[in-house]
Amino acid sequence: MNSNFLSIKSWAEEDRPREKLQLKGVQALSDAELLAILIATGTRSESALDIAKRIVHQSNNCLQELGRYSLHDLTKIKGIGPAKAITLLAAFELGKRRSATEVKPNNPITASIQVYKLLQPSMADLAHEEFRVLYLNRNNSIIAQKIISVGGVAGTVIDVKIIGKAALEFLASGIIVAHNHPSGNTKPSGADKDITKKIQQAAPFFDCTMLDHIIVTRNGYYSFADNGDL
Repeated sequence: MNSNFLSIKSWAEEDRPREKLQLKGVQALSDAELLAILIATGTRSESALDIAKRIVHQSNNCLQELGRYSLHDLTKIKGIGPAKAITLLAAFELGKRRSATEVKPNNPITASIQVYKLLQPSMADLAHEEFRVLYLNRNNSIIAQKIISVGGVAGTVIDVKIIGKAALEFLASGIIVAHNHPSGNTKPSGADKDITKKIQQAAPFFDCTMLDHIIVTRNGYYSFADNGDL
């Protein structure tokens, strides 16, 4: 054991993460201190805060990058076993879900940023491509969200008939399609443009209008409508 190692219990009360939170409020804690509370216990040579600081440093002080860690990634970190990794993943997921609920599905969609804020928490960090469709009523409120296709890192296959069948089932007046780019690149590919045109041309046959195609990434988004590509 490191002879200079001091457990958190031996620290001044105002320096311990849990006690500091009680005394000063949650906003007074650093990212590492909040993470240490989730980790709860350290090892023989490191406190929970030491481990937390190492994790924050490893993720380049970027919470977004840390939120992309998988169970496997976390358990590879010294001092983080399966139980701690599961606790961290659960906390990360709650954060993502909270972000998603900030955009209420019942509110009319009037701007592309609303769609991005709705989908970013669940799509931006995916390691594979996923294609979704939002089905809207006459008021442009979302009545359903459907995953149409799941692919690999490079792309996914889209069946326009599936999109149309669901539009008829939901009695949708409009659709907004979206997919993610795991690379983080917001620029649409030639294939993205082709499928957009194909869906746009098919939409009237299903009594609905294609309103937008959003490319979701961890670095932002691209709206076909905003860029005059529809």
